[in-house]
Amino acid sequence: MIGEISGVPVGQPYASRVLASEAGIHRPRIAGICGTKATGAESIVLSGGYKDDEDLGDVIIYTGHGGQDGAGNQISDQSLDDSGNAALVSSHLQGLPVRVIRGSKCESVYAPRSGYRYDGLYRVASYGSKLGIDGYLIWQFRMEAALDTPMPAIENEQLSVDSPQNDGAAPAGNDAPERVSSNVQRIVRSSQVKDAVKRWHSNRCQACGLTIETPGGTYSEGAHVQALGRPHNGPDRTDNVLCLCPNCHVKLDTGAIVIEDDLTVIENGVPAGSLRTHPRHTLSLECLRSHRERWRR
Repeated sequence: MIGEISGVPVGQPYASRVLASEAGIHRPRIAGICGTKATGAESIVLSGGYKDDEDLGDVIIYTGHGGQDGAGNQISDQSLDDSGNAALVSSHLQGLPVRVIRGSKCESVYAPRSGYRYDGLYRVASYGSKLGIDGYLIWQFRMEAALDTPMPAIENEQLSVDSPQNDGAAPAGNDAPERVSSNVQRIVRSSQVKDAVKRWHSNRCQACGLTIETPGGTYSEGAHVQALGRPHNGPDRTDNVLCLCPNCHVKLDTGAIVIEDDLTVIENGVPAGSLRTHPRHTLSLECLRSHRERWRR
């Protein structure tokens, strides 16, 4: 059930969760995440269940499952051991697509006016933890629309950015609303920044010391410590980039390794040596701390 469902186009509406379940687009009738750690996540529903969600259309900051009371308040920490959260982690690690369904209760301009709507395939680009609005640890997953998934239409233009629901008073409105052009914002990463860091370290991994030799020369990857995308908003500078081998890059992006202020590399909670340095390459302590905070457990 991973990926597209035959005969179900992007934009397909459903009057209820029951109908969406019967169509196989999102099988659970209550849970917001369908899947397991073993299989990955089949689908998620955005339906206003978590205060910390953000819906930017082609990017979704999706809050994981768990820790809520019946009124929708977070009353305890979330855990990656939760089957739904573990399913989304597996989707990230395996590069599996996830079906996204938006519900009318989702406080988003992209939500349908009624019922539910299938909005295509998204990929789990990254994930991490933070203190949520209610003061408890939550896990959030950055979902990015797959290449062929169209930007959803804006159906609820009346929702304001600062106040998703109106306060009972009718807004004045505008008889001749102004039209402006807008563009979808995407992060433009500087290849020069990564290339400089990799050149300084001669493509040797700063974490484990590995140099990968290929017929075309040595290979390494430039890895941002504090992720660039929302909600992390890290800088695209050399002091936020490490030269890593692919294995250590994955470990950094998934929190398997974090780096202390004294540049000690901590792997799965155990010191694993010191980060290799170069005189021209200083690192931002703020970025290192942001990365550690993201993965604190």
